[in-house]
Amino acid sequence: MIKRGIGLMTDKISIRPVIDGINRFENKSEQEQFQNDSLRPIIKLQHLLLVEYFKEYLLVKKCKFTDLSELKQLAFIKAAFLRDNSFKAELKGVIIGQFTVEEFSLYNKYKSDFNKRILTMIEQRILSVINLF
Repeated sequence: MIKRGIGLMTDKISIRPVIDGINRFENKSEQEQFQNDSLRPIIKLQHLLLVEYFKEYLLVKKCKFTDLSELKQLAFIKAAFLRDNSFKAELKGVIIGQFTVEEFSLYNKYKSDFNKRILTMIEQRILSVINLF
């Protein structure tokens, strides 16, 4: 039987890593607050899954990533984040699936902005670990 109610939602939040260096007490917009309190911890939590997802993406695309020059590797990643809509949708799903109901409601309020933020942060993470591919 599936556990329902507040306990499940707090469990989702309790497993998220704390990100040092984020000042949570400054006056920030609702979007920036959501990015710092929800998106960044979720993306950090999902880091290993995102890396494995990108490795699988390279296999599906039959890309011999290690044979590419560093410049072409960067271009491949940029192109994936610019043009591959199913790739982007699946990455967003990996993050959105970790939202609480309240977070999902706020996400829907600023969906376009948050989608851009999510994809930009994931792209930066992938670029920061390019040597793993």
